[in-house]
Amino acid sequence: QVDLVESGGGSVQPGGSLRLSCAASENIFNFNVMAWFRQAPGKQRELVASINVGGRLSYADSVMGRFTISRDGAKKMVYLQMDSLKPEDTGIYYCRAQILSRSYWGQGTQVTVSS
Repeated sequence: QVDLVESGGGSVQPGGSLRLSCAASENIFNFNVMAWFRQAPGKQRELVASINVGGRLSYADSVMGRFTISRDGAKKMVYLQMDSLKPEDTGIYYCRAQILSRSYWGQGTQVTVSS
Protein backbone atom coordinates (compact mmCIF):
# COMPACT_ATOMS: atom_id res chain seq x y z
CA GLN A 1 0.00 0.00 0.00
CA VAL A 2 1.31 3.43 -0.99
CA ASP A 3 0.24 6.43 1.04
CA LEU A 4 0.22 9.94 -0.37
CA VAL A 5 -0.60 12.90 1.85
CA GLU A 6 -1.22 16.35 0.39
CA SER A 7 -0.91 19.59 2.31
CA GLY A 8 -0.58 23.30 1.70
CA GLY A 9 -4.04 24.14 0.41
CA GLY A 10 -6.00 27.12 1.61
CA SER A 11 -7.79 30.29 0.60
CA VAL A 12 -6.01 33.00 -1.34
CA GLN A 13 -6.93 36.08 -3.31
CA PRO A 14 -6.54 36.21 -7.09
CA GLY A 15 -2.93 36.83 -8.00
CA GLY A 16 -1.69 35.09 -4.88
CA SER A 17 0.48 32.01 -4.46
CA LEU A 18 0.32 28.65 -2.72
CA ARG A 19 2.72 25.75 -2.50
CA LEU A 20 1.24 22.28 -2.31
CA SER A 21 3.19 19.35 -0.94
CA CYS A 22 2.72 15.62 -1.44
CA ALA A 23 4.43 13.29 1.00
CA ALA A 24 4.89 9.72 -0.22
CA SER A 25 5.33 6.68 1.99
CA GLU A 26 8.04 5.26 -0.27
CA ASN A 27 10.75 6.25 -2.70
CA ILE A 28 9.13 8.43 -5.36
CA PHE A 29 11.59 7.13 -7.96
CA ASN A 30 9.80 3.78 -7.70
CA PHE A 31 7.01 5.38 -9.72
CA ASN A 32 6.95 6.10 -13.43
CA VAL A 33 5.09 9.37 -12.99
CA MET A 34 4.15 11.66 -10.12
CA ALA A 35 1.38 14.10 -10.90
CA TRP A 36 -1.01 16.69 -9.58
CA PHE A 37 -4.67 16.63 -10.56
CA ARG A 38 -7.51 18.91 -9.56
CA GLN A 39 -11.27 18.69 -9.47
CA ALA A 40 -13.52 21.71 -9.47
CA PRO A 41 -17.12 21.48 -8.24
CA GLY A 42 -19.28 19.81 -10.85
CA LYS A 43 -16.34 19.07 -13.13
CA GLN A 44 -14.21 16.08 -13.93
CA ARG A 45 -10.82 15.59 -12.39
CA GLU A 46 -8.10 16.98 -14.66
CA LEU A 47 -4.35 16.66 -14.92
CA VAL A 48 -2.52 19.81 -13.85
CA ALA A 49 1.15 18.86 -13.93
CA SER A 50 3.36 15.78 -13.97
CA ILE A 51 6.97 14.75 -13.64
CA ASN A 52 8.25 11.40 -14.82
CA VAL A 53 11.07 9.34 -13.34
CA GLY A 54 13.50 10.89 -15.81
CA GLY A 55 12.52 14.42 -14.81
CA ARG A 56 10.40 15.30 -17.82
CA LEU A 57 7.80 17.92 -16.90
CA SER A 58 4.35 18.38 -18.37
CA TYR A 59 1.67 21.00 -17.69
CA ALA A 60 -1.92 21.66 -18.61
CA ASP A 61 -2.23 24.65 -20.94
CA SER A 62 -4.32 26.46 -18.36
CA VAL A 63 -1.47 26.52 -15.80
CA MET A 64 1.56 26.78 -18.09
CA GLY A 65 3.87 29.54 -16.91
CA ARG A 66 2.09 29.89 -13.56
CA PHE A 67 2.55 26.50 -11.87
CA THR A 68 5.75 24.57 -11.29
CA ILE A 69 6.02 20.93 -10.30
CA SER A 70 9.16 19.74 -8.53
CA ARG A 71 10.37 16.90 -6.34
CA ASP A 72 12.80 16.05 -3.58
CA GLY A 73 13.69 12.38 -3.72
CA ALA A 74 15.54 12.37 -0.42
CA LYS A 75 12.43 13.65 1.36
CA LYS A 76 10.02 11.57 -0.76
CA MET A 77 8.16 14.77 -1.60
CA VAL A 78 6.54 16.27 -4.68
CA TYR A 79 5.57 19.93 -4.79
CA LEU A 80 3.32 22.19 -6.82
CA GLN A 81 4.19 25.87 -6.70
CA MET A 82 1.17 27.86 -7.84
CA ASP A 83 1.60 31.53 -8.69
CA SER A 84 -0.72 34.13 -10.21
CA LEU A 85 -3.68 32.13 -9.01
CA LYS A 86 -7.05 32.68 -10.64
CA PRO A 87 -10.58 31.92 -9.41
CA GLU A 88 -10.78 29.11 -11.96
CA ASP A 89 -7.90 27.37 -10.17
CA THR A 90 -10.29 26.64 -7.30
CA GLY A 91 -10.77 22.97 -6.55
CA ILE A 92 -9.50 19.97 -4.68
CA TYR A 93 -5.92 19.14 -5.63
CA TYR A 94 -4.81 15.53 -5.60
CA CYS A 95 -1.42 13.91 -5.79
CA ARG A 96 -1.11 10.73 -7.84
CA ALA A 97 1.68 8.19 -8.10
CA GLN A 98 1.67 5.87 -11.09
CA ILE A 99 3.65 2.71 -11.69
CA LEU A 100 2.83 0.78 -14.86
CA SER A 101 -0.96 0.32 -14.79
CA ARG A 102 -1.43 1.08 -11.10
CA SER A 103 -2.25 4.44 -9.63
CA TYR A 104 -2.30 5.66 -6.05
CA TRP A 105 -4.09 8.78 -4.89
CA GLY A 106 -3.93 11.08 -1.92
CA GLN A 107 -6.96 12.38 -0.10
CA GLY A 108 -6.71 15.85 -1.65
CA THR A 109 -6.27 19.38 -0.39
CA GLN A 110 -8.69 22.24 -1.01
CA VAL A 111 -7.56 25.35 -2.88
CA THR A 112 -9.92 28.32 -3.01
CA VAL A 113 -9.11 31.44 -5.01
CA SER A 114 -11.53 34.24 -4.30
CA SER A 115 -11.62 37.94 -3.60
